[in-house]
Amino acid sequence: MNYQDLANLVFPDAKDISFYEEKYPRRNLTEGAIVTRFAPSPTGFVHIGGLYQALVARKAAKQTDGVFFLRIEDTDQKREVENAITGIVNSLQDFDMSPDEGQINATEELGNYGPYKQSLRKEIYQAYAKYLLAQGKAYLCFCSAEELEAIRAKQEAAKIRTGYYGVWANCRNLTVEEMIKKVQNGENYIVRFKSTGREDRKIKHHDIIKGNVDFPENDQDIVIIKSDGLPTYHFAHAVDDHLMGTTHVVRSDEWLSSVPLHLQLFQELGFRAPKYAHIAPIMKNDNGNKRKLSKRKDPEAAVDYYKKEGIPSDAVKEYLLNIASSSFENWRRQNPNLPIEDFDLQLNKMSVSGALFDMVKLLDVSKSTISRYTAEKVYEEAYNWANEYDAELKELLSDKEYALKVFGIERKNAKPRKDIAKWSDVKENISYMYDIDITDYPYQVINEPEDIKKILQLYIEKYFNEADDKQTWFDKIKTLSGELGYASEVKAFKENPGMYKAHVGDVSTVLRVALTGRTNTPDMYEIMQVMGKDKVINRLKSAIAKLS
Repeated sequence: MNYQDLANLVFPDAKDISFYEEKYPRRNLTEGAIVTRFAPSPTGFVHIGGLYQALVARKAAKQTDGVFFLRIEDTDQKREVENAITGIVNSLQDFDMSPDEGQINATEELGNYGPYKQSLRKEIYQAYAKYLLAQGKAYLCFCSAEELEAIRAKQEAAKIRTGYYGVWANCRNLTVEEMIKKVQNGENYIVRFKSTGREDRKIKHHDIIKGNVDFPENDQDIVIIKSDGLPTYHFAHAVDDHLMGTTHVVRSDEWLSSVPLHLQLFQELGFRAPKYAHIAPIMKNDNGNKRKLSKRKDPEAAVDYYKKEGIPSDAVKEYLLNIASSSFENWRRQNPNLPIEDFDLQLNKMSVSGALFDMVKLLDVSKSTISRYTAEKVYEEAYNWANEYDAELKELLSDKEYALKVFGIERKNAKPRKDIAKWSDVKENISYMYDIDITDYPYQVINEPEDIKKILQLYIEKYFNEADDKQTWFDKIKTLSGELGYASEVKAFKENPGMYKAHVGDVSTVLRVALTGRTNTPDMYEIMQVMGKDKVINRLKSAIAKLS
């Protein structure tokens, strides 16, 4: 009896690997095209770090006319969470990052290299496990959970590395005949990879992001097929990345220590290994200490947090590219209107250390992103968000024609308004443009109510004309200021403050507060044009009445 007999006994129905090599031919892509994947496990919500990896992987593929695909790594079915696959697919769609191939919903997929769900590829993994077993590069392990725990306890007591290797690999030296007999006797088993590595030898590896790194060789005889017939992650990813033509694996740097094992698997399977790019994790400042963003502690760790808050997906991606590349921010300043697809992301120039997550910076990026939107896009995005999360805002936006005028204020300027950071801000930001009672007038600039009343009354009686252009409108406010003893130029007031009550800017603020209840708003001329004559007059008269 030989290893081929053992392989036939264990996997009697498994096809020869030549079947799959022919079924999944090498991809016909242009030279230099990169094939990447996002390969999450459906064990919970999508983490912002996962989205970050997917963004980088997709960017690398798209800018080389390559392929980005979604693979669901669900071989650990005990940990699978209901509807998690739908959540993964929807998260990519929400961020306009749908894959070229792979899962498009919980049950359907797109592409010629599937199934893209690992639990449906069982026969493929078994074919390659049979191939290794037939060559004596794998063996059967019959150790019980209790025996494995006893091995671990002895290793820990001796303060040496834990694992199944060397003298601790009890089943490694079983003969073919012994293994066949145990199988025939009905003993439970798993399939282990027979490592040829030694820990006292080093391998040199070049990671695209981390650069040159040295590792001890892998000497662990890892499990490749579990007792349920499904593969472990290590084995499945090697088979899948080979058959699916993955050229570059973009993943978290927590997997960096697995490189020796993975390279060894590719070598023993006769595959060409992909290039690896290990991304530093997104960190958080926790009382002066850096730590990874936590699913348990940090709401911003969940991708759906950004949707609920109304932070546009474009802004999140812009912020993540800021983290990914130190040159992105400068590129954006030089190219304010280009899509992020035009930015050339170089994997080998990404930071090797984890960036701190900065919500203030993200919201600042979001303000800039929204400032580049048309009024129509702001309306559509805000309305869609309100439809799901804020019925009161939805009602405000029901008059689309008026809402478009509101959102259009200062939007076509050379320096457009940057007062909206997220859609959940919109109601507060625009409420004064609607028929909402303004009860509190913060007149901090001019303390005398009678002076304020004079300003408002004179403006209504003598200076307000809806047909005025902006320059004429402001010239009138200057004239009004001079008529009531205020400096018509700020410069004049600064040169001789004792000659005036205040200046034209303070008079403008009186009008602004009476109209909006705020001291800081977008351009007041545009606000008045959108409000219209009746609303402007009514607001000013209402302010006078309250002051009386």
